[in-house]
Amino acid sequence: MIQLNVLSGKKAGSQTVVRHFPFRVGRAPENHLQLEDDGVWDRHLALELQGGGFNLAVAPGALVAVNGGPFQNQMLRNGDTITLGSAKLQFWLAAARQRGLRWRELLVWALIAAVTAAQIALIYRLLR
Repeated sequence: MIQLNVLSGKKAGSQTVVRHFPFRVGRAPENHLQLEDDGVWDRHLALELQGGGFNLAVAPGALVAVNGGPFQNQMLRNGDTITLGSAKLQFWLAAARQRGLRWRELLVWALIAAVTAAQIALIYRLLR
């Protein structure tokens, strides 16, 4: 999963986890990440998953910079800074969620108890 950290602008300090692609960013309310900063267009850019990497699809005429330089059709890397209007976003890999292991642990303990009970029953039977 991907995480977009808002570094500057009205939503500075917020984080958005990207779970579905394409992920749209802009001023319009139907975008996944709505930014109302100066210079941000209604549909400024979209984050797309392409060929095992992440790419930006920029609206025609919209100004976007990646790591302070002009945007060229390039794959994003962990830690890249995306500037759109007066807002800055940081492209980051989100922390992986770990599945709960409670049921597996319970099953293992039940299996250990069953094996122990079977061994006790076997020893009792052999001693009789």
